[in-house]
Amino acid sequence: MRIGSILENQSSEKRVAVTPEIVKKYISLGFEVCLSENYGLHLGINDDQYIQIGAKISKDEAEILNSSDVIIQLGMLSDKKVINIGEHKTLIGVLDPYNNKEKLENLAKKKINLFSLELLPRITRAQSMDILSSQANLAGYKAVIESFANFEKAIPMMMTAAGTVPAAKVLIVGAGVAGLQAIATAKRMGAIVFATDVRMASKEQVESLGGKFLTVEGSENLETEGGYAKETSEDFKIKQEELLSETLKKIDIVICTALIPGKKAPLIIKENMINGMQAGSVIYDLAAIQGGNTAFTELDKVVERNGVKIMGESNILNKLPVSASNLYAKNVFNFVDNLFDKESKKININLEDEIIEKTLIK
Repeated sequence: MRIGSILENQSSEKRVAVTPEIVKKYISLGFEVCLSENYGLHLGINDDQYIQIGAKISKDEAEILNSSDVIIQLGMLSDKKVINIGEHKTLIGVLDPYNNKEKLENLAKKKINLFSLELLPRITRAQSMDILSSQANLAGYKAVIESFANFEKAIPMMMTAAGTVPAAKVLIVGAGVAGLQAIATAKRMGAIVFATDVRMASKEQVESLGGKFLTVEGSENLETEGGYAKETSEDFKIKQEELLSETLKKIDIVICTALIPGKKAPLIIKENMINGMQAGSVIYDLAAIQGGNTAFTELDKVVERNGVKIMGESNILNKLPVSASNLYAKNVFNFVDNLFDKESKKININLEDEIIEKTLIK
């Protein structure tokens, strides 16, 4: 069987789905691996490195998509490219079924098996395949680095003969995987860190990393069975706004990470809250791609309101493409390994397997 992958649209996606290390693993399973020309060149991986470990390189992307039994990508392919996928093939990636419904329905008519990895269940057996966690970890780290680079004061407390420089105060909104990594990174760099989340289970995790958890009085645990945040009640929103408004007046840097799968990001930091913040403060909004957690977030722009910088990028992982590709490629290999029947040497769509059942787009 053949596994194929072609370059993503380089203007929006610099990660790759197959790294040289992972080529060896696919070959050991019995796959032939075929990649498009200059597949990893932008990451410092030339075609010879892939060829030396057994991969085939082709200039013809349409032929790769048509002849590969399993196609592995990051995001959904363009209309121009997706029509080249042959019938009865398997496409694996972050297919975003909420926004690509029509395109995926058309592919399903061609009897193409579609697996969208952001739908993986939050179970122990799926942890090695969990692309959301591995990528969010890097995003949380990088968001802190980017916001600190745009903050025009020192981060740690410094005691000098000329006086003391106070430590920066950082607020993390949303203590999921990205938020927890942001807390750990900010703490390591000497900041005083606060965090808030609607899931009460996050309190212990935040405090274990040295952060102070801000709790809305009388709040209930708003967590789904899958471990994601639920939408909050109006009463909770009012209480949360009051708590945030007062807290933000003393905060230097805010990292927003609050997302609800398949829905617009919740608006958490409103205009009046930003107006109350200190000039020179920085907000980095990791939820920008889904509309943002602030009133003024704009994709791929730094917006300034009353001296507060608000940053939001469509793909922060383009700034860490090598690390992000390495983790993504390992996640996908583990998924394929679970999907592949070693005896028959075929893809086995076992719907009794929760991992396969949840990620298969029917």
